[in-house]
Amino acid sequence: MRRKLAAGNWKMNGTTDTLREVKALTDAHPDPLVDMLLCPPATLLAQMAWARGTHALQIGGQDCHAVATGAHTGDIAADMLKDAGASHVIVGHSERRSDHGETDADVAAKAAAAHTAGLIAVICLGETLAQREAGEALAVVTAQLAGSVPAGATAANTVIAYEPVWAIGTGHVPTLDQIGEVHGTLRAALRDIMREAGGVRILYGGSVKGSNAAEIFSVPDVDGALVGGASLTAADFSPIVTALENA
Repeated sequence: MRRKLAAGNWKMNGTTDTLREVKALTDAHPDPLVDMLLCPPATLLAQMAWARGTHALQIGGQDCHAVATGAHTGDIAADMLKDAGASHVIVGHSERRSDHGETDADVAAKAAAAHTAGLIAVICLGETLAQREAGEALAVVTAQLAGSVPAGATAANTVIAYEPVWAIGTGHVPTLDQIGEVHGTLRAALRDIMREAGGVRILYGGSVKGSNAAEIFSVPDVDGALVGGASLTAADFSPIVTALENA
């Protein structure tokens, strides 16, 4: 039985004042029926880990370097995230792939580093609008999956997040059939990668909000969500958590 996961990616948003949202979220969900995860910017990670006041909320990083230490100005090692209180780290987000030219091999190396540090890697993948319109979506995501999941990945240390690039922050959401087709394809493809394919959580991400969360969570093989803008406040994120608890 896969425990569902509501994950929030704050991206490059948030200052110390916004940590009040953490208390509001944990007050609303003191004993959630699903896992809750927030991934703030690195400047807030240790403060958020302290401010949460309960392990009902897990904390994650938004990226990590593929090596444990060295002359890499501005980068953060997985061990550093762990030391700051993180249990997870997002790798391969489309914004990292596009803004920083990260390849599947780069993502796999970062996920492996996360595993070595004892972190759960949330591996992101998804097609662009041009790829979707060309009928290439399934081929793209299965290729990304094969190239981005490192050897040694297990259901315990790996989460997959499907985020169609064209739906992130745009308000556009795939149809439920399209989401189901991709998630089912990813589940089948995972069986070629690891023996624990049935236990790996596959999240959907891309313009998820309280008003559409319930129907998205009704789709088979959708084990939760990776949420962007709607995770920045407890008022927006809490209904998504509740929808997942009720799914």
